[in-house]
Amino acid sequence: MDTEGTLAPATPADAREEYATLVPAAKVAVREATKAMSFDREEYAERVTGEVIETVRDALFASLLRVHVGTREEYEAWLDDHPEYESDMAGSDNVDNVVWHPVAFAPDGDGPKPVVAATWQAEREAALGTLRRRAFGRAYRPVVTGDDEDGTEPEPTDEAGEP
Repeated sequence: MDTEGTLAPATPADAREEYATLVPAAKVAVREATKAMSFDREEYAERVTGEVIETVRDALFASLLRVHVGTREEYEAWLDDHPEYESDMAGSDNVDNVVWHPVAFAPDGDGPKPVVAATWQAEREAALGTLRRRAFGRAYRPVVTGDDEDGTEPEPTDEAGEP
């Protein structure tokens, strides 16, 4: 089993904090990408919205999630060793490999903690991308946008994603 990535927030507050720290990186990534596409100031001002910065921030957060990559047997053994988690699997039952991300808290505040997983046979990188997008969408987006169990709203951002 391999582990990749660095981000594994322990609480909803940790997830919001990590998400907030990505605003500067998202801005730099967008600025550099638009520079490479030869945007002038007018085009930049017209096309780079708060939504663009938020989308890049979402992608950065997802891409940094800590994930485990292994065989189906390793995944099943991991589940047996972590009974507090409930599997949220995407993919086929007829493939040999699984990539998974355990979410350290129940995003809705109740019930078991999810372990978001995806199967793969030959396309490891595609499975990693799919898993990270699913984990962000299912577990972290509701928390970082303020739609979680404690009702705490994240700090509002302006059009450019600034807190």
